[in-house]
Amino acid sequence: MTTTADGRADGQAGDREDRQAGTDSGPASKPKAQPKAHAQREPAGGSASVAGAGNAAAPKTAIETTAGTAAAAGARSAGHARTAGAGTGAAAGTGTGVAGGADASSGGFGDGGGRSGDPFDRDALPAARGATGALLRSLLRPRRGRVAVATLILLLQQAAVQAGPLLVAYAIDRGVPALRRDDFGPLIIVAAGYLFCSVGAGLLQYAFIRLSARVNQDVLLDLRGRIFRHAQALSVDFHERYTSGRLISRSTTDVESLRQLLSEGLQELIGVILSSVCICALLLYLDVGIGGLAVLSFVPLYLLIRRYRRRVSVIFGKRSTAIAAVIVKFAETMNGIRPVRAFRRERANDAEFHALNHRHERTNGDGLLEMAQYVVGSRLVANTAVAAMVLWGAYQVADGSLELGVLAASVLYLRRLYDPIDRLGMFLNSYQSAAASLEKIAGLLAQVPSVREPAEPRELPPLGGGGPGREVVFDGVSFSYRTGGEVLPRFSLTLPAGQTVAVVGSTGAGKSTLAKLLARFYDPTEGRVLLDGIDLRDLTVPELRRGVVMVTQEAFLFSGTVAENIAIGRPDATREDIEQAAKAIGAHDFISGLPEGYDTDVRKRGGRISAGQRQLVAFARALLADPAVLILDEATSSLDVPGERAVQRAMDTVLHGRTAVVIAHRLSTVEIADRVLVMEHGRIVEDGSPAELIGGTGHFAGLHRAWRDSLA
Repeated sequence: MTTTADGRADGQAGDREDRQAGTDSGPASKPKAQPKAHAQREPAGGSASVAGAGNAAAPKTAIETTAGTAAAAGARSAGHARTAGAGTGAAAGTGTGVAGGADASSGGFGDGGGRSGDPFDRDALPAARGATGALLRSLLRPRRGRVAVATLILLLQQAAVQAGPLLVAYAIDRGVPALRRDDFGPLIIVAAGYLFCSVGAGLLQYAFIRLSARVNQDVLLDLRGRIFRHAQALSVDFHERYTSGRLISRSTTDVESLRQLLSEGLQELIGVILSSVCICALLLYLDVGIGGLAVLSFVPLYLLIRRYRRRVSVIFGKRSTAIAAVIVKFAETMNGIRPVRAFRRERANDAEFHALNHRHERTNGDGLLEMAQYVVGSRLVANTAVAAMVLWGAYQVADGSLELGVLAASVLYLRRLYDPIDRLGMFLNSYQSAAASLEKIAGLLAQVPSVREPAEPRELPPLGGGGPGREVVFDGVSFSYRTGGEVLPRFSLTLPAGQTVAVVGSTGAGKSTLAKLLARFYDPTEGRVLLDGIDLRDLTVPELRRGVVMVTQEAFLFSGTVAENIAIGRPDATREDIEQAAKAIGAHDFISGLPEGYDTDVRKRGGRISAGQRQLVAFARALLADPAVLILDEATSSLDVPGERAVQRAMDTVLHGRTAVVIAHRLSTVEIADRVLVMEHGRIVEDGSPAELIGGTGHFAGLHRAWRDSLA
């Protein structure tokens, strides 16, 4: 095997193993260019060619410890560390360890976050023009039949309601004179008609509420399902930039805004529009002068509504972002409650939460002030218009050109015309809040996965008789995050089937990025990653996940039983299959000792069992999945010595015969590897068997000597 290097080191710190997904752009110091070096090595069964790789870096004086790595990751994750506790808090993935850490790490909700040009920082994901309306139409389209029936019911209900003043006018102008002649017929007809209209309006209102409620709940169910399914389908790089708190806000508070609009606002809007049109028409029919004044009064009302809509649309957009910031901070703090308590961050977090909560309070207050101005202005217009119309009507009655019953009906209609104006303001409130929320949701749903399903998928070839492993080839691969900065310069690498390869290097060297490309959490910027000669981009996600499985440092367990967590590796596995996998790993004894054995609920994040036990369950899950390629991303770095030994015994079982990539910080993990890759600044600077590299004078030999001295 031949490795060539031109000595040019890349300026990027690289890997983003701290899960920042490209937000860290701090350049590393560049070493001076060295002359080309050619090294001939023949590691067991492997070949690697690195186009433009840097030469071997000088060995460090001591191997990095897990704590040091975490602190370094924490400092980069937050962007600035003010205390030693801050870095460690950030390293825990909470962002709580830095004053204002939520602002920096959760997407710029805090001071200065909104000034960023990144839409992820501003919580303003772009969407096509008209996407909000298109989203609402797509939600209502499957239910358009029921929407039409509900609208018809509301039309009939409004007709029944608006018939009342006409019956009053008929009773005054026709029924009372007939009563003086001892003719009770007209008044009986009026009474029966009024009773019929009242009962009919009530029944129609009940039918409308019942039908519209079903439509509303179906729409909300559909929308929440879309958000959840789309969020799951989006690529890992999206979730590394868009916090889970924002997703929670989209599916809760923003959906709730739409619920309020659908359940309350639309009925008010349709009712106000129908009643306004009907009443204006009836007023024009009863008296042209009064009707004309009523129509003219809508001009200043329209200007008030237009001004109100324009101003509150901005306010509600800010409110949606503000409440998302509150949820992000709350979830972030509760998830990181251990470092919060360990470093006494309660008071600082309380101050940060208070600032975010106060921002939300201010935006709510701004909305209420705009609402108050609208209500005062609309009532002033309405009262002035009513006074003018009553004076005009009284003058006509005194002149004898207008009947008293017509004036009485007109006054009743005027009350009904302007009484809903305040309710219209409430609808506008609900509408603008829902519009701002739908805009956020539409922006989320408009995001396209960066790792897409193939247009013409291919299947992996059948496994040969040599074992379950498959050959992995990185063919001219380079990688850069979306935010810029090359992480992995162009390189080529071959991992033969069944070979266990350990990847070591300092934090930020590119180790985890290499693993994520193999797991296809990202696609390479250039080149291809091949699995038995098939480009990963030509494989469907289910086909890829059957062939490649990744076990992370965290060993995430879901709420549920131990058996359910192991069965994630193969959902159709029998109980016997699950127990066999656990026995092969060495986890059966501790699982049997749990209160309910395999049926023990491990609770949130597996908090009921230890870190080492969680890792064993994760290995049992991987063994049950039976992948051809297994990726272990620092799977033992957070364990104590007994836990590490148990996991290493499990690793021997899981890795047997499979192609494996082991990201390692502890050199004890490297001992099981057939081959070692040493990475610096995104480049492979050493490649060989553990024995070859230990016997040399390169970076790995220095790390090994430091590790051996630490044991002594």
